[in-house]
Amino acid sequence: MFRENQQHRQASLLDSTNWMNPRIRQKLDKSWAPIFYEYVFRKIDERPFAVLYGTTGNPNFPVNILLSLEYIKHMKYCSDLELLDSFYFDYLVNYAVGIRTLGELNLAERTLYYFRERIYQYSIDHPGEEDILFQPFLELTEGFAREAGISLAEQRADTTMFMSNIKKAGRLSLCFDILVKAVRAIPENLRPVNLSQVLEPTFKTDILYRSKAQEGDSKLAVLLNLCREALVHLEALPEDEAQAEVLLVRRFLQEQAVSDSETGKLRPKENKEIKSGSLQSAYDQEATYRKKADVSQSGYVLEISETCARENPFQLLTDYTVAPNNTSDQEILSNRLPKLEKTGCEDLYVDGGFHSEEVNQIAANNEIQIHLTNMSGTRPTKKIDVTAFAIDEQTQIIQRCPAGQIPTHAGVNNSQTNAHFALGTCDHCEYRDICHSTRQKKDFVVRISLNAVKVGRERAEMKIDQKENTSKRAAIEGSNSALKRQGQDKLPVRGQIKSLVYSAYKVTAQNIKRFVRYKHGGYEPKKQDSYPQTIAKQGILIPNFG
Repeated sequence: MFRENQQHRQASLLDSTNWMNPRIRQKLDKSWAPIFYEYVFRKIDERPFAVLYGTTGNPNFPVNILLSLEYIKHMKYCSDLELLDSFYFDYLVNYAVGIRTLGELNLAERTLYYFRERIYQYSIDHPGEEDILFQPFLELTEGFAREAGISLAEQRADTTMFMSNIKKAGRLSLCFDILVKAVRAIPENLRPVNLSQVLEPTFKTDILYRSKAQEGDSKLAVLLNLCREALVHLEALPEDEAQAEVLLVRRFLQEQAVSDSETGKLRPKENKEIKSGSLQSAYDQEATYRKKADVSQSGYVLEISETCARENPFQLLTDYTVAPNNTSDQEILSNRLPKLEKTGCEDLYVDGGFHSEEVNQIAANNEIQIHLTNMSGTRPTKKIDVTAFAIDEQTQIIQRCPAGQIPTHAGVNNSQTNAHFALGTCDHCEYRDICHSTRQKKDFVVRISLNAVKVGRERAEMKIDQKENTSKRAAIEGSNSALKRQGQDKLPVRGQIKSLVYSAYKVTAQNIKRFVRYKHGGYEPKKQDSYPQTIAKQGILIPNFG
């Protein structure tokens, strides 16, 4: 049964702060705990979490305490056991979650796990909705922004790849894991002898560790055919048994193997035939493969957005989401733009990987201006830049060529703008070799696609503001690095939903740490020296008293 926690609002005679030495109480007041209690714990709305509990039975353990402990775990980057010890014996942690007397409330380890399980299950049952942790993240972020006077109008976005709790496995190792999982799902009394041998330690040693490089395909072929044999036995079981293993093996064989037309046996597909969305782990079927900037990884991608206005005392993360890592940046951003618009974003700074016509259109619909640091694709070099032509922005008609010649007639048709020039005007032009013009019997004609005109204008506009755009976007790489230093690089969970929940805690904890640092004066600008300084020849600063 769900019940809100209001106990922390009631004063108690047993409050330990009543008996503290004044100097100790002063240290407590200057710690992170009062800031966390005031701006995080007290701001958590427990009511949306009522859906995780029934309407009968014993009251739930306070949600605001459980959620706060999750944030503290990721702030301190500690284990569950360390977190529970802190809850039992660390007064700062107790103070932060509204408890004023050590030992006042008992928390069983399984209670923490049950809370996580409820959140995971709710996300599974509501796949089309935003995760239940997103709203508390937004509310806390908006509260931090109001308190610190942070503008949310200018933001930047980026993506970074990370792994779930899976190992980096080659095709041979992956096939072995699939085979073992399939064989274990077959009842022992129904396993053939050759499949039972798969579970023996010597089989793994021979297949994985004693195989030579040139034997790779033959060893993989052996495992693939054993997988097919195991699949036959699994399909013979009652429908409600081993269904997950049946689907797993079927998918794996479809992605990794083809049948030999002569022998009928399975053989491995060529590496280039394996798609990026193919199975990467026997234990995490949602993980995908991607190679980005010469980095290959199996897992997921995290998208984050954060503020970037220069007048802000510090920057806050404003959005996050997790997707399979073979999802394009454009697709991710297209889905997040409506969320960013609700935060108050007006200008968004991104790199060229996010550029697409769809992104621009959705951004315009949400009144967000996209600023690019670069553009994907190869910049045209053989021909003169289309922006060198004077083209009317409204009609898209060419009015003048780069040499200043006016066309005899011009128009727009078939998604092209075209202009005709007299033969004498183009024959001896200095731009003749690099111009878009083509000689015809009666004249020269220039044909430029409207898309090339649009892209050319975008490149020209980007070039003007490139330094500013790059400067405002670059710092988000530091945010990605900070998250990865706190464990975002490889999460201890598997699956997209669990990875999303785990990432939600990390992103929220990052904002809390920044806000606490701000309240402690950690972002104050450096004070200027009282007197002007001159630099001696040796490079020593010398105060100039006039």
